[in-house]
Amino acid sequence: MTVVKADEAAIAFAAAALARGELVAFPTETVYGLGADATSGRAVAGIFAAKGRPRFNPLIVHVMDVVAAGRIAVFGERALELAAAFWPGPLTLVLPRRSDAGISELVTAGLDTVAIRVPAHRVARDLARTAGIPIAAPSANRSGHVSPTTAAHVAADFGDRLAIILDAGPAQHGLESTVVSIVDGQATMLRPGAVTADAIEAVLGAPLSRSLGGGDQPASPGQLESHYATRAPVRLDATDVRPGEALLAFGPDALESLGPSVNLSPKGCLVEAAANLFSALRALDQPHIVAIAVTPVPGHGLGEAINDRLRRSSADRQGEPAR
Repeated sequence: MTVVKADEAAIAFAAAALARGELVAFPTETVYGLGADATSGRAVAGIFAAKGRPRFNPLIVHVMDVVAAGRIAVFGERALELAAAFWPGPLTLVLPRRSDAGISELVTAGLDTVAIRVPAHRVARDLARTAGIPIAAPSANRSGHVSPTTAAHVAADFGDRLAIILDAGPAQHGLESTVVSIVDGQATMLRPGAVTADAIEAVLGAPLSRSLGGGDQPASPGQLESHYATRAPVRLDATDVRPGEALLAFGPDALESLGPSVNLSPKGCLVEAAANLFSALRALDQPHIVAIAVTPVPGHGLGEAINDRLRRSSADRQGEPAR
């Protein structure tokens, strides 16, 4: 496995690896993705095997533009409005799958919908363009673990299991895409993310309903109750730091800590906090830490997505597959 600067030659190598059915990691504006040819069941099965991901959890398909997306999914008026407003960008749409989409059933976990997006990151789009195929790509981390925002995070999780890791520096947003389902004209947020609910509602001109729990059959990635998990348990809404704990703080009035600590944004900026969240959780998840104490983060705007990730990282992990 090689971590390589994402230049033209490296992108061409990665595209060829995808064509051979191999796995590659690549940057997006949200987090790093673990990519495979979405039309090949064997290649997509490699994603589930590498991540240890349950096969009932669907994947997001990344394509180069809305034309390519239209070959896979059925776009109604509201979906076209959102695509025009937020693509390329960190919004995933869950739409009815075309009968002739040509993608593996493993991608959709047997559902009649498909999750699809056009990433804004130049490397991700160049890879899709060069490969000439739709790319199935969840986050490039072990299933349930903290999402990767750098190439080094990917390498730490996967060792030599990937053909190449395209390195383009830290991810811009640091949170995964927002996922919105549009079926029968009804828009529903399935996962909060880098595009806020307020921004989506402004385009739709209507309130956005929410269905954030996936149950036994998630309609979208990121809906499992226990997810984004650190080795050390996470304690939310902390008002103190206990012996042996690390501190994940937010804002100018941070708690005092004698142990490791990271302030997501000393100035209280939710954009900065979102970009720093996953790298901070990884940095604090040290072998000698008994827990990570997290001080409150406001719930408005990007705070909805930040708190969603923190809640899932703190969820009861009983019955979670070994990592």
